Amino acid sequence: MKTLSHNGFSAAIEFDADDMIFTGRVAGLNDVVGFHADTVEGLVEAFEGAVDDYLETCVKLGKTPEKAHSGKVMLRVSPELHARLARAAELAGKSLNQWGEEVLAQAVEREREPA
Repeated sequence: MKTLSHNGFSAAIEFDADDMIFTGRVAGLNDVVGFHADTVEGLVEAFEGAVDDYLETCVKLGKTPEKAHSGKVMLRVSPELHARLARAAELAGKSLNQWGEEVLAQAVEREREPA
């Protein structure tokens, strides 16, 4: 799945073969903000317009656009994977939380790099 980014916001893009359009939804917002177009150029324009309009609306309403997050991430994994993760963290001289945070941050950065 491909993504677009504008003003610090990103959206996942899909192609709807039934309607022959590109669709997208901005991630991480307090509201659902979607957009669509039948060309790539139109999609980029629709995405940027949707983000800009949403941010303007949030300013007018005094609303925070992004979802708040607690900093707690709960994952369920197999006991075997849990053991492997704990060993990797121990070998790195870190707690599982420290090691996991670093690994997750690296994964996010890799996702942001252009293909």
